[in-house]
Amino acid sequence: MTTVSGLPAHILLVHAIVVLLPLSALLLVLSALWPAARAKLAGPNAILAALVVILVPITTDAGEWLERRVASTPLVRTHTELGDTALWVAIPVAVLALLVWWRRRESLRTPAADTANATGRRTFLAPASTAVTVALSALAVVAAGAAVYDVYRIGDSGAQATWQGQYSSTPAPRGPER
Repeated sequence: MTTVSGLPAHILLVHAIVVLLPLSALLLVLSALWPAARAKLAGPNAILAALVVILVPITTDAGEWLERRVASTPLVRTHTELGDTALWVAIPVAVLALLVWWRRRESLRTPAADTANATGRRTFLAPASTAVTVALSALAVVAAGAAVYDVYRIGDSGAQATWQGQYSSTPAPRGPER
């Protein structure tokens, strides 16, 4: 993807990542820590997190296309290098979101007191295990924090690369008002 309505696609796609990856990270933490939220948010967040994993490479590819068309500066190079890290924080959020959803799904199919399965169905993620819940919750908080921090760093470097030296802190003189 190169342009959308004459604008570089990267500057449009990046807004989806800036909103959706932190949103998915927040929903991951909520659904991992709060059973009521898990019941409502785990499924939709698993879908959202998978969508973000698909969007990140599309966005970075559009960014690389744009990088070849702007002046190469240290700020642009820094932003490009940081942008390549987005996938590595989106993947853990997606994997954990899928695990939280799958455990929720398994807990609905398995009697809480019998994970050995009187119903004959196998479970893989110990839906009744407090230890697994705590471990998954801790991993969710760490992954979400890393994702939000990475999005901040990437966005800040992109803003620096785009706007550094492009404006004045004092208003420009204007012509006579009509």
